[in-house]
Amino acid sequence: MLLTLDLNDPRPLHEQVSAAIKRAITTGDVTPGDRLPPARDLAAALGVNANTVLRSLRELRDEGLLEFRRGRGVSVLRRPDGRAALRTRVRDLLDEAAQYGVGPEDVLAIVKELMEESP
Repeated sequence: MLLTLDLNDPRPLHEQVSAAIKRAITTGDVTPGDRLPPARDLAAALGVNANTVLRSLRELRDEGLLEFRRGRGVSVLRRPDGRAALRTRVRDLLDEAAQYGVGPEDVLAIVKELMEESP
């Protein structure tokens, strides 16, 4: 499971980690039933504190996406709701657009342009 964080992202690290894990589940890199690497390994790979990863995992568990099992680690329970997943991706897009100085209205205009180009 390859996760990356954007160092320029203004969101707290635990939110970025949660979004990265959700993305991995949504895109099928990790599927329901798969076990996630230990929090320490994820933290080392991402260059963050293990407590940051644990906070993210707990939030995703509370959302019903992950399951904690003593002695078996953390497993993916289900995929996120498609609409909720899209909301997360759009939020990420808006955050990235803001880093480039592009406002929400401009992003919407780009989406409309692309919709008109699509068959």
